[in-house]
Amino acid sequence: MSAAYGITHRLSAWGVHVFTASGAVLGLLGLLAAAAGDAKLCLAWLGVALVVDGVDGTLARRASVKQVLPGIDGSVLDLVIDYLTYVVVPAVFMHRFGLLPEGLISIALAAWVLLTSLYCFANVQMKSGDNYFVGFPAIWNVVALYLWLLGLDPWINAAVVVLLGLLTFTTAKFLHPFRVKALMALNIGVTTVWLLCCVALVILSPDRPGWLFGLWLATSAYYAGVCAWRTARGP
Repeated sequence: MSAAYGITHRLSAWGVHVFTASGAVLGLLGLLAAAAGDAKLCLAWLGVALVVDGVDGTLARRASVKQVLPGIDGSVLDLVIDYLTYVVVPAVFMHRFGLLPEGLISIALAAWVLLTSLYCFANVQMKSGDNYFVGFPAIWNVVALYLWLLGLDPWINAAVVVLLGLLTFTTAKFLHPFRVKALMALNIGVTTVWLLCCVALVILSPDRPGWLFGLWLATSAYYAGVCAWRTARGP
């Protein structure tokens, strides 16, 4: 089928796949930063990977990669990279930077993150009909960021990790701001503000300007509110 498309279409499709694949390199850089003890740099690489993952689907649809390169499954490629950047690196981050109780408990909780996320990635009913995630969508990169910025007691963090892992197996709904059509413009706008707040808070840490922290919490509350509202609506 790809022979029916010109070289420009094929190069564009390969370019999208390469762009998606760059997430694997970003994940590696995140691991190296964690190993070196640089939390900010690790979060920076995970942030770039989050942006890449957020836009590569749109690029793939515009480049018609499924039709132009039918022999390459972009969805599988995306899932493999997401498991690295959304799950493995954040689990290492939480363990490496003392966000979890020390010793075997920290290792066990990191393993909990890895194992529960496998169900999420293998679940064929991961998305609802209106493109919400069903169950906690293994966004451990975001969780690691929150735990690091909030600076809570490791045992509180442990409880959060256990709870979110359990939510993986529920029908709770979680917003995908780039796929849910209802209020998409607002969702993307709030997500953009949230992302900018995250960048600023990481750069300024340990300083935490009140107005910036408040704005970050407000955007977080919006996301949580949308998820709770959609969950309450049922199937």
